[in-house]
Amino acid sequence: MIIGVGIDLVELERIKELLSDRFLERILSESEMKEYMNLAHESVKLEFIGGRFAAKEAIFKAIAEGPGNTYYRDFSILHEASGKPYVQTDFFKNGEKVSVSITHTDQYAAAFIVIEEASS
Repeated sequence: MIIGVGIDLVELERIKELLSDRFLERILSESEMKEYMNLAHESVKLEFIGGRFAAKEAIFKAIAEGPGNTYYRDFSILHEASGKPYVQTDFFKNGEKVSVSITHTDQYAAAFIVIEEASS
């Protein structure tokens, strides 16, 4: 059964304006920060942080709790070997399944989240 659904769209130009070490430390988990620092091109870095920000905002919408109750760093958006993104977190206590999809263009990053109850 689906517990929550969230979607978010961000303008990459707006993320570029906010980009600072403080912003990165607030948004990215330690694992994500390592991946971010290994990216070579600034445009790829911008897409990366934009996608992570959109995904975490979508998670907040899906769980109906914002940064006041959870933190961006409570969630890591990582990749399987195939490149498929997945959410790693200790936030959920009942084995909930979180599915994520992220996309971006030159101007926008968008993410869609579905949270489901744990399988019986």
